[in-house]
Amino acid sequence: MKISLLQMTSGIVPAANAATIVAAIADASRAGATMLFTPEMSGLIDRDRERASQAIVAEHVDETLVAVRKAADAHGMWVHLGSLAVRREDGKWANRSFLIDDSGKIRARYDKLHLFDVDLPTGESWRESAAYTGGTRAIVAASPLGPIGMTICYDLRFPDLYRALSDAGATVLAVPAAFTRPTGMAHWHVLLRARAIEAGVFVVAAAQTGAHEDGRETYGHSLVIDPWGEVLLDMGEPAGLSIVDINTARVDDVRARIPALKHRREVPLVETVG
Repeated sequence: MKISLLQMTSGIVPAANAATIVAAIADASRAGATMLFTPEMSGLIDRDRERASQAIVAEHVDETLVAVRKAADAHGMWVHLGSLAVRREDGKWANRSFLIDDSGKIRARYDKLHLFDVDLPTGESWRESAAYTGGTRAIVAASPLGPIGMTICYDLRFPDLYRALSDAGATVLAVPAAFTRPTGMAHWHVLLRARAIEAGVFVVAAAQTGAHEDGRETYGHSLVIDPWGEVLLDMGEPAGLSIVDINTARVDDVRARIPALKHRREVPLVETVG
């Protein structure tokens, strides 16, 4: 099965970002892909939260989501829309992923559980929780590629989430991201390969890349990793669209060779001695 990844340098104008995704859906369809994966914050990247607040709206009127659903229907393409900044019914913001089928229907939603609140040695400081509210549920959703565990970016650092998703039947883990350059260079590849290896699953990680209009820089290197930990695709730093062929039978093959999932045990109460 062919899947496609869109590596983006999203900016502060949602209409422009939406147009990039719509064009990618058409191109991926022509290339024979069944499904397109996009990065975290595909519709808007803007750390000026006062300015961003004018573009962050309820999902039913979000222009990126509306445009992507129409394009998915028009081209018969499934889309994992990595995430959008959306306004919840209570007025708070969510960092939300969408799984959209080939008729444009939203099959699943996932709100990012772990919010990125860090101070980096470079002097960069990020407080996602100052604007966004974290989700409360982990999600596994059916897709043509198999059951997908839906996660976002910083979730990658919390293996218990990925254990729960694979225990619930996920054979694919989606990790759309906007990793900073320092953290990406240090940890992106090793963490994604670890998530694939420990559960015997495919990992699909569409990423933001390059210098953005709001002044931030992201790492790029959108990856597809097979259940053995082999990197099937690394998009490097340029923005653009890539296609990769996935053999879904690889999951059963790897899990038969190393049946780690069957050997999982509930961790007993930790005893501290001395």
